[in-house]
Amino acid sequence: MRRPTLFRTLPMAAALALVAACGTTATTTAATTTSESAEEAAVESTAAVTITTDNAVDHDDAADHAWDEADEIAITLDGDTATSTSDAVVVDGSVVTITAAGTYRISGTLDDGQIVVAAPEAAMVRLVLDGVDVSSSTSSPIVVTDAEEVQIVLADGSQNVVSDATTYVYATAETDEPNAAIFSSANLTIAGTGSLTVEGNSNDGIASKDGLVITGGDITVTAVDDGIRGKDYLVIDDGDLTVTAGGDGLKSDNEEDATTGYVSVAAGTLTVDAGADAVDAFTDVIVTGGTLDLTAGGGSSATVADGASAKGLKGSVSVIVAGGTLAVDAADDAVHSNTAVTVSGGDLTIASGDDAVHADASLRVSGGSILVTDAYEGLESALITITDGTIDLTTADDGVNVSGGNDASGTTTAQAPGQRGGPGGAADTFAEGSGVLSISGGTIVVSSGGDGLDSNGSFEMTGGTAVVSGPTDNGNGSLDVDSTFTVTGGVLIAVGSAGMAMAPSGGEGTVSAQFGSTQQAGTVVHVVSAAGDVVASFVSTKDFSSVVLSSPELVAGESYSVYTGGSATGTTLGGYAADGDLDGATSLGTVTAS
Repeated sequence: MRRPTLFRTLPMAAALALVAACGTTATTTAATTTSESAEEAAVESTAAVTITTDNAVDHDDAADHAWDEADEIAITLDGDTATSTSDAVVVDGSVVTITAAGTYRISGTLDDGQIVVAAPEAAMVRLVLDGVDVSSSTSSPIVVTDAEEVQIVLADGSQNVVSDATTYVYATAETDEPNAAIFSSANLTIAGTGSLTVEGNSNDGIASKDGLVITGGDITVTAVDDGIRGKDYLVIDDGDLTVTAGGDGLKSDNEEDATTGYVSVAAGTLTVDAGADAVDAFTDVIVTGGTLDLTAGGGSSATVADGASAKGLKGSVSVIVAGGTLAVDAADDAVHSNTAVTVSGGDLTIASGDDAVHADASLRVSGGSILVTDAYEGLESALITITDGTIDLTTADDGVNVSGGNDASGTTTAQAPGQRGGPGGAADTFAEGSGVLSISGGTIVVSSGGDGLDSNGSFEMTGGTAVVSGPTDNGNGSLDVDSTFTVTGGVLIAVGSAGMAMAPSGGEGTVSAQFGSTQQAGTVVHVVSAAGDVVASFVSTKDFSSVVLSSPELVAGESYSVYTGGSATGTTLGGYAADGDLDGATSLGTVTAS
C-alpha cells in the first residue's frame, strides 16, 4: 500500500544527512483493531485447530495387522487364469473374486484380468501381495465392491505391480466406477514392507470411497489424474511414497461430512509431483511428522492457468503443521487455507509463485521454522500471530502482509512489487484497516522487494526479534501500518528506502533515521548510547536510505549517535547484531529516541 512518509529530510551539501523521527503513525478512518479483538480472533483460530485435530480419527487398528499365517488362503495367478483351493475364491477366466472374510496370499501374474473383493458388509479381508503383477486392458485390476475393510499387505521383499486400462469399458453409460488402478468402496489400508508400483493410466492411481490409511511399504504411483485419494480421509502413518500425478497428488474430498475430508501425515517419506495441488483436503491438512518433498504445478517458476489450482498444502478449513520436514515448490501458494493455518513445529522450506503461506482468516506461528527462498509474498492473512519459531522470508513483494478477504491471485502475468495480488490473475480482495499483525516471540527475518512488514490494520509487538531488509524503491516501505503501530517489547530493526519510511509510536524506545543518500549494501550501521555503548549493529545486504530500531535498550528522550563503518561482532541475525566494533567507523550525528 502507498503511505505518506513520516520522516523529514533535511537537505545538506554533505552526502549523508541524519534526522530524528517522532515515529507517529498516519491517521486512518478505518476502525482501530485492539489487542483484545486480536486475542479473541486468536482464540477462535485455536478452537478451529482443536476441532480439526480431534477429527483426525481413522479405521486402522493395531489388531488388524496381526494374523496367523497358517490360516492364509493361497491364490496363484497364472497368465490368463488363477487357482485356489478355497470355496471363497471364485475364478472365472481372468477374473478372481474373493467372497468371504479372511487372509489371502496372492502371487503370480495376471496378464489381463481383475482381482475383485465382494465379501459381506461386515467382512475384514486381507490381501497379502507376494510378487503380484496384475494388469487390465478394460478396467481396474484390483476392485473392492463390498466389505467392511480391506487390508493390502505388501509381503516382505516382494515386488508388486498394478496397471489399469487407458480407457475403461463400463456395463452401462451411467456407470463411472471403478476409476482407479486400485479402487475400493470400503475402508482400505495398505501396509507391509514390500514394494508396490501402481500405474493409473485412465484416472486415479489408488482410490477409496471411504477412508484410506497407509502404514508402510515402498509405493510408487503414477496417475493421469489424482495419485492417491481417500474420500473420507487419507492418513499416512509410514511408508516410502513417490507420487506423480496429472491432477492432485494426495487428496481427500468428502464434502458431505465436516468430520471427514482430511489428509493426515504422521511419518514416512513422501515425494509428490502434481500437476495440480500436491496435497488437497476438503477440510484439513494435518502434518505431524515425516519427510515431505512436494512440487505443485511445475514449481514456483511455472505459471498457473486461469481457474486452475497448483498449491502445495491446501486445506479449506485448516492446514496444521506440527512436525516433520517439508520442502514445498509450488506454482501457486505453497501453504493455503480458506480459513486458518497453524505452524507449531516442523521445518518448512518453501518456494512459491504466489504466497508462501496464505490463510484467509488466521495465520498463527508458535514454533518450528519457515524458510522462504522465493515467493511473491511471504506470510499473508487477515490476522497473523507469531509467538515463537524461526521465520526467514525472501520475497518479490511484501514479506508479511496482513490483509482481509480471500486470495484470488494467480501467476500468469507479471506485476510490479507492491501491486495488490499475486504476479498475475485477479487481485486479492482485502478489507482495509481491520487486520492485526501480532508478534510476541520468535525470530523473523525479512528481505522484501515490496513492504517488509505490512498491516492493513494494526501492528503490535511485545517480544521476539524482527529484522527487515526492505525495498530499495520509494514506492514501498520496510514498515507499513494503516492503524496503531506499537512496540512494547522485543527488538525491531528495519532498513530500506526512505520514501515510505515509518516507525512505531509509543512503547519502548525507538530511533529512526533517514540518510541523505543511499547507503550501499554491506554498509555497517551502529546505534550508540551517549555513554559510548553500542546498542545494536546492522550489516545491510541491500542498498538502503533509512533505518528504524526499537529496543528495550533504548530510552525515550535520550540521544543516540549513529555511525557507519566498523564491523558487527558476534552472530548476526539477518544482518542484525547486538554488538559492534566502532574501529574505523564514522559518526553521522545524533538522534533522539521517541
